[in-house]
Amino acid sequence: MRDADTPTPLAIIASTAPLRTKPSNYPEPFFSRMAKREKRPLGELFGLKNFGVNLTTLTPGGESALLHRHSKQDEFVFILEGEPTLITDAGDVQLRPGMCAGFPAKGVAHHLVNRTDTNVVYLEIGDRTEGDEGTYPNDDLKAALGPDGKWTFTHKDGRPY
Repeated sequence: MRDADTPTPLAIIASTAPLRTKPSNYPEPFFSRMAKREKRPLGELFGLKNFGVNLTTLTPGGESALLHRHSKQDEFVFILEGEPTLITDAGDVQLRPGMCAGFPAKGVAHHLVNRTDTNVVYLEIGDRTEGDEGTYPNDDLKAALGPDGKWTFTHKDGRPY
């Protein structure tokens, strides 16, 4: 989150933006799976409130998120460097620089995995529609976006983590 006393920049070199202080919001045992992912929140630096933008790096073996879909929020990725595998519940696609993919709310479950020996760098853009929920077909996890903009995670049966 941007400090209110810090002036909003007009432009920056994206790779110099500060890293997200917490690598993931997921509870364990899922938190550890995000250890090879680095996010630089760009939208917040400019005071954007309706959508988020992250410059994300996946080191070899890293994954963007757990396989998931949103109930209300759309997502979009644009590959800048490397060749991640887009894994969906409708099949897999090998991506390369210049390729992009979009995920409408309630669409296919998706995530990116870096199965190569070089870094993957991409832009990740998503909206911030209130009342969103995340579902995770392969994991015992459910997410709900609260009115405070923070995610709450439970088991699929509703038990808290």
